[in-house]
Amino acid sequence: MKIAVYGKGGIGKSTTSCNISVALAQRGKKVLQIGCDPKHDSTFTLTGSLIPTIIDTLQAKDYHYEDIWPEDVIYAGFNNVDCVEAGGPPAGAGCGGYVVGETVKLLKELNAFDEYDIILFDVLGDVVCGGFAAPLNYANYCIIVTDNGFDALFAANRIAASIREKSRTHNLKLAGIIGNRTSQRDLIDKYISHVPMPILEIVPLIEDIRISRIQGKTLFEMSKHNVNLRYVCNYYLNIADQIIAQPEGVVPKESQDRDLFNLLSNFYLTGEKNQLELNSL
Repeated sequence: MKIAVYGKGGIGKSTTSCNISVALAQRGKKVLQIGCDPKHDSTFTLTGSLIPTIIDTLQAKDYHYEDIWPEDVIYAGFNNVDCVEAGGPPAGAGCGGYVVGETVKLLKELNAFDEYDIILFDVLGDVVCGGFAAPLNYANYCIIVTDNGFDALFAANRIAASIREKSRTHNLKLAGIIGNRTSQRDLIDKYISHVPMPILEIVPLIEDIRISRIQGKTLFEMSKHNVNLRYVCNYYLNIADQIIAQPEGVVPKESQDRDLFNLLSNFYLTGEKNQLELNSL
């Protein structure tokens, strides 16, 4: 099974992806996480370092694929989750999507894909071009990470459009959305009433999740030394269980931008008006 994780930049995709990968491994699955971001820090909390990228390795070998072995590009992370970082071109030059394609090509030539139960692509930010939509060409499921905010839901809507487009030619479904750092979910609920899609989990705003990223550790690793964090791991184990069950998934029909703007803006305005009326009583 191949899963692509998308969402607005800075929403916490990499931290979420790493914890999901460990949760899947705890459930007995052999997992490979592929970071698809030029800044190559997707797997940081799994390995505790910035591992060499596919592009680094290809350049060092003068792009002779036959000279590359799995151990040159695949690094072991926490709880036996294997890690790959695609890397990317220098800022302002080249296409990151091309790098993703080269990464998949190399891993296929190494027969690496055949070694894993689940391959998870952690993809840079919003889908704004065909290049960074490339992992959807290989995925069975997409997961969207969002929060209860206006901008993140707009990004989620654009990703939904990409899923619908790719589903025309690929066996791709949206497994569902994850509300991350979300103490409230009113806008998420409003959005999915307009664009129906499953909710896999709502992860609250928990300071230890942010701290885990800074420390370069997953919540699972931190919980080994702090049992009070085990309840946080249960959010990711719940997501893992749903993935393993191979959800039916959906092909979403995204909202038009202006319709979504009006939907969310009017919801905010109505809510503020009601609050003002309550305060005046």
